[in-house]
Amino acid sequence: MEEMNKVGIVYGDVSTTEVQVTITGLIDQGEYVQIFHQNSGWVLGRLDRLERKTDLSVEKALLINAGEAVPIQEVLLGYVSIIGYRDNKGILQVPKTPFRAGEPVYKAKDSLIKETIGLENIEGNGAYIGLLYNHMIPIYLDINALVQKHVSILAKTGGGKSYLTGVIIEELIKHNVTTVVIDPHGEYVSLKYPAQQSKSMEKFNVKPKGYPEKIIEFSPDTKTNRNAKPLKFTLSQITPRELLNLINFTDFRAYLVPLRKAMDYLKAAKGNFFLKDLINVLSQDEDSATVNALINALSILDDEGIFSDVGTKIDEIVQNGKVSIINLKGVSPDIQEMVVQRLSYMLFELRKRDALPPLMFVVEEAHNFIPQQGKAMSSKILRTIASEGRKFGLGLCIISQRPAKVDKNILSQCNTQIILKVTNPNDLKTIGDSVEGLTRSSIDEIQNLPVGVALVTGASLAMPLFVEVRPRETKHGGESVNVAGSK
Repeated sequence: MEEMNKVGIVYGDVSTTEVQVTITGLIDQGEYVQIFHQNSGWVLGRLDRLERKTDLSVEKALLINAGEAVPIQEVLLGYVSIIGYRDNKGILQVPKTPFRAGEPVYKAKDSLIKETIGLENIEGNGAYIGLLYNHMIPIYLDINALVQKHVSILAKTGGGKSYLTGVIIEELIKHNVTTVVIDPHGEYVSLKYPAQQSKSMEKFNVKPKGYPEKIIEFSPDTKTNRNAKPLKFTLSQITPRELLNLINFTDFRAYLVPLRKAMDYLKAAKGNFFLKDLINVLSQDEDSATVNALINALSILDDEGIFSDVGTKIDEIVQNGKVSIINLKGVSPDIQEMVVQRLSYMLFELRKRDALPPLMFVVEEAHNFIPQQGKAMSSKILRTIASEGRKFGLGLCIISQRPAKVDKNILSQCNTQIILKVTNPNDLKTIGDSVEGLTRSSIDEIQNLPVGVALVTGASLAMPLFVEVRPRETKHGGESVNVAGSK
């Protein structure tokens, strides 16, 4: 039998959805409580707010400042939001009549929390991400719901979003979910290596483990990322408009005709061709400022080494049950956009034809690839994946420290939202607008979350929950670099 721990008494005006409590025991804001209702039995609530009321006046404060001993009367008050109870049909209900004033308030038993919130034991096909905040109840997210209904992970810089993403990828690995990760900063290659043992691992029942056999790394820049396999594309895969986008020529009118003419000629004559071939054909055209500008820009692009006569095959990149890291560390933003655009397009088209296994596509720094304002080469296809990918077994996970700068249509199509600490008012407004079921107090609480605690909605959860994220099994690759004291 779980022991009942009394923490307060219901007082004042009482409703069916919120009660005020005089706090008499030890309890923290955010913990769950249970209150007996005369008609409904035990009802679950959450302590959303704590306040300390005192009789300390300005006059008394001045006396204390002068060194006098002044008695202070105080009381600790709590405000409890009522979650409800399960009726005899298992349906979550809220009492139809108010609670009685004077009813004792107890810390909620784990069994009542699990039953009322509907925390099913889905360990077999669930992703273990941590413990219910302030409780020792493991939280699992349904793997199928994650992949089929899209995910967003949002936090301010330093809020722990990359760490949490690593936790989720570890769980995808354990369940043999094929995964492709767009990694702009080279943070996720560390999934190969086990983390150091720590005390917190015991609390969460986690042990260090690396997954070197499950990780494949690709990069357009193998000089910077020496352990990566080369990621190459052929020019025949690129349209003239995409190539102009890539060299930042936004005014197509002057450049599109000569470029299309040269590319069509090379496709007919050679099939696959190099940028040097394209430059040579353009050089044979009439000498003009337009053509010279094209040649100069294409010469700079050629130095990037992204194009080859033989491109990387998609079945080399996507392998069943493995995680493919697309390491873009050291790659220019324009090339990053092109890589994301081309990969997104190929993943979507091949999944439609069932030529690839069902997979999760993880996009870090999503505000760069699907911005709310401005344009990115990758925006259109990522919008298509967000709206249609679930029909074809292509899940999308977007990660960003600036929710307000991410395409809001895509955010709204993520049924699972995982939100760590966010303080920017514009970002908070975006979250409030795009996440269903959030209360005003939950949005306020997001601003004050400790690092490592996340608000989770969707993915088989009946209601938004605050979760203390478990430690990583693998080494975290996103630690900040110390500047002071460095040599």
